[in-house]
Amino acid sequence: MNIKYIVVFVSVIFAFSNTVLFSQFNDRRLSIGINGVYTTSAKIYLNPDSPDPVIRNTSFEITDIFDPAIDIRYRIADEIIIGIGTEYMKTSSGGENLTVTYGNLTENIDVTDGFLLIPIEFSGYYILPFSTEKFKFLMGGGAAYYYGKHVRKFGDASISTVDRQFAYGIQVSISMDYLIRNDITLHSEMKFRDPQFKVKSAYANQQINYNGHTIFVEQKTFDSKINVDGVTFIIGVSFLF
Repeated sequence: MNIKYIVVFVSVIFAFSNTVLFSQFNDRRLSIGINGVYTTSAKIYLNPDSPDPVIRNTSFEITDIFDPAIDIRYRIADEIIIGIGTEYMKTSSGGENLTVTYGNLTENIDVTDGFLLIPIEFSGYYILPFSTEKFKFLMGGGAAYYYGKHVRKFGDASISTVDRQFAYGIQVSISMDYLIRNDITLHSEMKFRDPQFKVKSAYANQQINYNGHTIFVEQKTFDSKINVDGVTFIIGVSFLF
């Protein structure tokens, strides 16, 4: 996944395209979109500060992530649109990710690890010159702030976030809108981004009831790093005003 190749590709198309002027989105300027989002993969690093590079770079992968999203866009010129959007991404999966002790035994147990991510993305879009009256092709990009936390469930464990790293990033997108009515469009988009953030979480109690046993977790607090590194696909409906 390399953003610069997308930028070069779209720039070449723009350079060799003849500009044909249409009434963009029937002269409507404001749109509100309700979308479904699919992200191919994300990684959770459970020991991001380990001095051992192998342990530090070992990750727990989650695939096929679905979540809802909303965005608001405003056309400030014939070919230029600005927008703000957010989504609610919450996902988890099981694995033997935790070492605990009970009695004289030490073993890895199954826990459900995941994360919550709420991005706030500020974007600008350019309507590409080969767009038509019905089909609008856009290239977009911008900056984002990411709020997130680690989610972990097993037994009667309760965890909370005690420290969160400020996280921000950039994104690039290519999208197409099809006007099915004068005031409604069908929206599709492919987005490239790479949000990552570190969090410190803490157990409410280091003694936890798990499958009829009282187990002990050695560290009351633990660090983790979340990296949503997959490609994002979006489809939805936008209402024009």
